[in-house]
Amino acid sequence: MIVVTAATGQFGRLVIDALLDRGTPASEIVAAVRTPAKAADIAARGVEVREADYSKPETLVPAFTGADKLLFVSSTGPEADRIAHHAAVVAAATEARVGQLLYTSIYSASDSPLGLSRVHRDTEARIAASGLPSVLLRNGWYTENYTGSLAGAVERGAVAGSAGEGRIASAARIDFAEAAAIVLLADDQAGKVYELTGDTNWSLAELAAEAARQSGKEVAYANLPAEKYGEILTGVGLPAFLVELLVDADLRVSEGALAGITGDLSGLLGRPTTPLADTVAAALKG
Repeated sequence: MIVVTAATGQFGRLVIDALLDRGTPASEIVAAVRTPAKAADIAARGVEVREADYSKPETLVPAFTGADKLLFVSSTGPEADRIAHHAAVVAAATEARVGQLLYTSIYSASDSPLGLSRVHRDTEARIAASGLPSVLLRNGWYTENYTGSLAGAVERGAVAGSAGEGRIASAARIDFAEAAAIVLLADDQAGKVYELTGDTNWSLAELAAEAARQSGKEVAYANLPAEKYGEILTGVGLPAFLVELLVDADLRVSEGALAGITGDLSGLLGRPTTPLADTVAAALKG
């Protein structure tokens, strides 16, 4: 049995889709979710739905019981909350004696300068200490991290950021989700660490140029001081922890933190990763 956490999130849903598309019987998949009522469409496909709220540790062991493989999709929110959530998941997985734990970490977690990596290093250490057979899926940046707001940027005529000329070896969310499903279904994976990146890297200036090409409108990259970029993000209503994370990510991108290309992702997929142009096109179509 395969248990997928955060299964009503964008990533988790795609993983379940990929498992089913690859012929996994729905009866062998469990969608572990914070709010089961939001998983009615998943249940309708024959997948069992169990409550698994990271902030309610008492829900986790029952949700994980019987799992041959558990895909632990990392939490969101402020750093302290995420560390507590992840600690609870690892403890519950250990108590439930899951056969194998797969964790969605971050690219180059061991030495990444991104502030976001602190949570992942802590979690990886907890997983190692648990003694559970494990696989680390160190995901690079989703292209959608930037294209999710691209339609609005096109209307304004500018892509804003603080990444300078830094390059991002991203891939589409679906690429990472399909890779997770492939690893879940593969044998002899315990102990493996995958550094998952796109096949090419790009700059925010190149993102703006691609948006301009596809939209037929003038779109430029506005490279801003970190403080100014943070003010813009705050102004559109993002919470403080997320503003801090996004500004820090851009600054680290400017230093090359997400430019590396490994080939691990396309190797798992057996195809090239989704090009930037394709994800831009999907974003602009709405």
